Amino acid sequence: MSEWKKVKIGDFLTEREGRYKPDDKKIAKYKRLDKIDFSGTIHISDKPTKTDMILVYPGDLVISGINVAKGAVTVYQGNEPVCATIHYSTYIFDNTKVDLDYFKYFVKSPAFVSALQKQVKGGIKTEIKPKHLLPLEIIIPDLPTQQKIVGRIASQLQKTEQLSLEIESQKRYVKQLRQNILQAAIEGKLTADWRKQNPVRKGNPDYDAEALFEQIQKERNKDKRQKVLPPITAEEKTFEIPEGWKWVRLGEVIKEPPRNGYSPKAVDFETPIKTLKLGAVTYGVFDPNEYKFINEEIPQDAYCWLKNGDFLIERSNSIEYVGICAIYTGKDNEFMYPDLLMRFRTQDVLSKKYIHTALLSPFNRSYFMSSAKGAQKTMPKINQECVANTMIPLPPIIEQEEIVEQVEKHLRTVSYLENQIAEREQLTKSLFQIILKEAFYM
Repeated sequence: MSEWKKVKIGDFLTEREGRYKPDDKKIAKYKRLDKIDFSGTIHISDKPTKTDMILVYPGDLVISGINVAKGAVTVYQGNEPVCATIHYSTYIFDNTKVDLDYFKYFVKSPAFVSALQKQVKGGIKTEIKPKHLLPLEIIIPDLPTQQKIVGRIASQLQKTEQLSLEIESQKRYVKQLRQNILQAAIEGKLTADWRKQNPVRKGNPDYDAEALFEQIQKERNKDKRQKVLPPITAEEKTFEIPEGWKWVRLGEVIKEPPRNGYSPKAVDFETPIKTLKLGAVTYGVFDPNEYKFINEEIPQDAYCWLKNGDFLIERSNSIEYVGICAIYTGKDNEFMYPDLLMRFRTQDVLSKKYIHTALLSPFNRSYFMSSAKGAQKTMPKINQECVANTMIPLPPIIEQEEIVEQVEKHLRTVSYLENQIAEREQLTKSLFQIILKEAFYM
């Protein structure tokens, strides 16, 4: 019969002490532990830091103080020590008292979260340091029973892991499907049948993009701020567009040159002035909940106020997001936009939703990502010239509207699939927690 008893985690874990300044010569030769992901995988980096450091030795149990309850705990298996910031802690464990795999499962379980909530002020919201972890009292069985529990959990988790792999595959498929729809839209494939019923009518901007372009240029030439952009070369045209369409540069069909925003210092109290965060644009759809307050007088006629229908594009972010854009759908002068965003306004005759589709397509995502300058692992940037030179396959006016209708129809199906996958993913996570709850509440 198994014996369960109350112990302190410090009875089988011993903190490896030692703290170093980031420029200490004793640690200069070692690489740095960048993060432990939720699967327990360690990621190593050469990036410098200004935070104090600890040393992690081969065979040490290392824990992320911020994400330990999400699974950011593992044994370091390297051949030489690595540094880690003091947001991590490292331990020597006594394997005569605890099975390592048992403990790694335990810290992901409701039992561990419950112990944190009861015994640590602030619970799981607290950054868990050795002073919190080691005195923590938990109930564990004897070592043979721990090993039996590990075997039972591993067997049950094989099924959930297979489900997780299938879900990840489905997520990749749906993401690619979304991209395929956007690319098909700007290549004219979604409206091929429509064009058979609506042939080109030369000189009519509703059915002839060349006439539409000429109409836009007459309006654009009234603005002396507009620059002459380089002609589009044959090498830049990476795919064929239908008859009656025209390749253009974005700067040739917008009202004014793109302009960076303004970023005064934010405050932590409510004021009448709200400025957007990058997160308001990051997912390609405007999010009005992503903002902060500033305590500064900004005239209502200042350029940095937004108007409904403005385009916002991320000029700086991590490489996978730089160049992402969204259409502002708030009230006029309700929000300012910051320096990390860029704004432009299209000519009224164009379909904003079509331009948005084109800018989010794989063709333009590839352009922005390859054009971004600066460190790829930090915050690469694009500038106004890059945005103005973006190429757009321009359909006639009526076909733009038809394309938008087709895209929205297909994307509704994609959204339905995404919701179904999200539900399955949540169910799989719930199964994982049920397995752990049953294992550690015996």
